[in-house]
Amino acid sequence: MYKILGSLLISCSLTYASLVGSNYSQRDLLVLKELDIDTAYITDYKLQKTYSRFLSKSQSKYVEKLNDASLFVPKIKAILREEGMPSSFLYLAMAESYLNLSARSAVSAAGIWQFMPRTGRSFGLQNDLYVDERLDLVKSTYAASKYLKRLHGMFGKWYLSAMAYNCGEGRVIEAITRATIDMYVEDNGKNYNRKQIRKFRKVIKDYQQKKVRFSALYKVYKEVIAWDYKPDLNQLLKVQKALGRQYLPSETREYIRKIISLGFMNNREFITSADNSHLLNIGSTGSIATIYVKGGMHLKNVAQVVGIDYKELTNLNRHIKRYIVPPEADIYPIYIPYSRLARFNTNKGSLKKASYAMHIVKKGDSLGVIGKKYKVSYNLIKKYNKLKSNFLSINQKLIIPVSLEDLPSKPAVYLVKRGDTLDSISKKYKVNLKQLMKDNNKKTSLIRIGDKIVINY
Repeated sequence: MYKILGSLLISCSLTYASLVGSNYSQRDLLVLKELDIDTAYITDYKLQKTYSRFLSKSQSKYVEKLNDASLFVPKIKAILREEGMPSSFLYLAMAESYLNLSARSAVSAAGIWQFMPRTGRSFGLQNDLYVDERLDLVKSTYAASKYLKRLHGMFGKWYLSAMAYNCGEGRVIEAITRATIDMYVEDNGKNYNRKQIRKFRKVIKDYQQKKVRFSALYKVYKEVIAWDYKPDLNQLLKVQKALGRQYLPSETREYIRKIISLGFMNNREFITSADNSHLLNIGSTGSIATIYVKGGMHLKNVAQVVGIDYKELTNLNRHIKRYIVPPEADIYPIYIPYSRLARFNTNKGSLKKASYAMHIVKKGDSLGVIGKKYKVSYNLIKKYNKLKSNFLSINQKLIIPVSLEDLPSKPAVYLVKRGDTLDSISKKYKVNLKQLMKDNNKKTSLIRIGDKIVINY
């Protein structure tokens, strides 16, 4: 029994030693320094555990996501530099969304910086019928920088700003207040003002139970931060077994470790290998350019003018909801690969404004009824407005393309191949199966190799 226990203890100590005994570069230490974290934190066991998990399980995902974002990562880095932000905050964006421009969470956060709707609006990100600028890679990065700098102004440390970005400044203020009081009590033994401490702790408890407003907690916070006790990252991340509510939520404790670990991964050998060495140059080659077009312009027209695939353009401009630049804007910025900027400047005179109508859904309306009214395919209306179903609600606003010069105006014809079914064809082209059968005068789903199937967009 004792021999087994001793072996386990030796094994654990060796595992811990192997984690903290790794060779770390100055670039790893720079990640910590940029976030205002003491470099000694690099030996923290839980940090090493998170980092080791990422290193062993997420290398391929890390490379894949950096490759996917390689066109616009230089722009994010440039904005962070321009705003005087730590370059390591690129890894905060990775922790939030893995740099997925269209990322959405279950609680309605969106974009690479995962702004909630209300927070996004408070930092100037427009969200209306035409755009959701939380998905705008440039505007959202400026907004995130503005938010993080405001948090830095409150707390004075970038790691505190990052944690407040995750759990809210109120929770970080509560954590600092509680940790400071606990340090004071521990340091003074029995020689402290018990009445004052009881009063402070009651305010904290009442705040947690929503019996008092944030202003009451903030008043205590302002008093205790004037003391000579300054809790560091280790103290704020400490887990106390007797407490149900720790200083910080478990998600936030892991969040800061995740940001650091993602920064460390960028310095490892798998990035510098021959297959991935191009990732080291992200930021010096290939980027996006901002161009300005008139309101009401359709992205398909822009794609034709600059000579890129329509999907590539919409991928860079996920914030434009219905593929139309906000019509009320005199000019509006959109993003193209920098390599296409010269072509845009040469051909921008050929840009044509899209023609469309705005339809407000009334009782008795359906996509089919509306389509017949405007002589437009119901499926085109559905795609144009990015509708996931045929369900409409009263007073819903729909954009109806009236002039289809810049859109697919003719039905596509599909030649049936071996293994095809009407169901598989409808799914491939994202058209309704019943409508597909109707458009092709099919009373049954029977098709033969060589049949021509009309696809109405």
